[in-house]
Amino acid sequence: MEIPIRPRRNRASQAIRNLVQENRVTVDDLVMPLFILEGTGIKSEIKSMPGIFRYSPDLLLEECKELVALGIKAVVLFPALPDSLKDRVATESANPQGLYHQCLRLLKKELPELCLITDVAMDPYSSDGHDGLVSAEGEILNDETLEILARQAVSQAQAGADIIAPSDMMDGRVEVIRRALDEAGFTKVGILSYTAKYASAFYGPFRDALDSAPKKGDKKTYQMDPANVKEAIRELNLDLSEGADMVMVKPGLPYLDVVRALAELSDVPVAVYNVSGEYAMLKAAGQNGWLDYKKAVLETMTAFKRAGASLILTYHAKEVAQWLAGVEILV
Repeated sequence: MEIPIRPRRNRASQAIRNLVQENRVTVDDLVMPLFILEGTGIKSEIKSMPGIFRYSPDLLLEECKELVALGIKAVVLFPALPDSLKDRVATESANPQGLYHQCLRLLKKELPELCLITDVAMDPYSSDGHDGLVSAEGEILNDETLEILARQAVSQAQAGADIIAPSDMMDGRVEVIRRALDEAGFTKVGILSYTAKYASAFYGPFRDALDSAPKKGDKKTYQMDPANVKEAIRELNLDLSEGADMVMVKPGLPYLDVVRALAELSDVPVAVYNVSGEYAMLKAAGQNGWLDYKKAVLETMTAFKRAGASLILTYHAKEVAQWLAGVEILV
């Protein structure tokens, strides 16, 4: 008599399910993206991202203290700047007295245990709204952009950055930034490369938050075609050869197959960025009662882990940390 195979035995109770669970999300997996702006005492909610705010430096510090208390050990900062500080060559991106660098120094001084990940790209500082230098003819100039990115990266390291995260998608930028950091004495500062950053429709709320949408054209000549996976593997090999310490896929949910493809080949940690549009979809659906928000978010985080992500950049990070700590919160 053939013995029947019954996989349901391993699903019979919560205790058994916990014992055999293959992937588990912990607070150590989470990185919280934060938006900053000039001023004092400002906490301004982003309309298209309910529950997410732009913080002035003083309130940024208070928010980061809360994150650390919840066990979140890493943040990535993005600046919302007035147009008066933006120009064609993103001068403000390397200003040691600027908002970004002030915030880095403040957080490093007050919360030395917090890992500071910094965004390297021109778009928050560019009057053109592009990640690279724009020619008079409208072309995004690759090699001319690299010097600007390297200068920005070194200035961030000087201000206290632990990990530099170039999000620009210019060819060769990891090598140029690595060389610039090493020559400036920052051999311990890591590089988390946006290896597979796609030209996605899911970035809209983020651009609202920073007012950083391109003034003309789009980003398709440097961000990747959503249809391509082999190209992501090529980018992975290039970034590894240029010295990346970690690699990332952005967005997250529509690109779980890409996360898996890179995780199977990479000998460095793979990150995933659960982007603003993904956050906004779940938040809106939860607020409208169309799905169970908490369960959907936790399922999403588990999907990232299952796909092979070692770290997750997500606007849900604080909520997830609270849930993992047993704190119940309103949507």
